[in-house]
Amino acid sequence: MHIQPGERIPEAILQFIEGGVHKVDTTTLFAHRRMVLISVPGAFTPTCSERHLPDYIAHFDAFQTRGIALACMAVNDPFVMQAWAREQHVPHGMRMLADGNAEFTRALGLEFDASGFGMGVRSRRFALYADDGIVRGLWVEAPGEYRVSTAGNVLAQLPA
Repeated sequence: MHIQPGERIPEAILQFIEGGVHKVDTTTLFAHRRMVLISVPGAFTPTCSERHLPDYIAHFDAFQTRGIALACMAVNDPFVMQAWAREQHVPHGMRMLADGNAEFTRALGLEFDASGFGMGVRSRRFALYADDGIVRGLWVEAPGEYRVSTAGNVLAQLPA
C-alpha cells in the first residue's frame, strides 16, 4: 500500500547539488511549506524529458504565484539530476532531488521493478502535494501513462 492523503511524509535522505553535493532529510524539506513533488522513472528518459518535467517548468510561475514550491525527484544520482536540470533549463528555485537508492520512493510505497529494462528499482510516475509535511493530494500514474500527474491537472486541484 502506498502513502495516502492525510499521512505524514516518511523520513528519508535525498541529495541535490548546489555548489556541491548536499543531503536533505524529507522532514526538513517538507516542513513549513506547501510543496508539489513530482517523481519520474528516470532522468533523460523519453516521457520524463519530453513531457513531464517540461510541463512543470512551463507552469513553474503558476505554482510560485500560489506559494507552492516545486521539486522533481528520480531514482538517479545527484550528478545525473544536475545534468538533466541544465539540459532542461530548470528554473532557479525548482529543486532537483536524487533518491539514488530508492529509499524515499520505497518509504512512499511508490516503487516499481524496472529490472526487465535494465534499470533496477525505479519510482512510479506521480505528483504529490504536501502541506507542512502532510500529504494533501497524490496523483499516481498507471504504467506507461501521463495523464493525472500533469501540471495542469494538479494545479486545478490545489487550493488557491
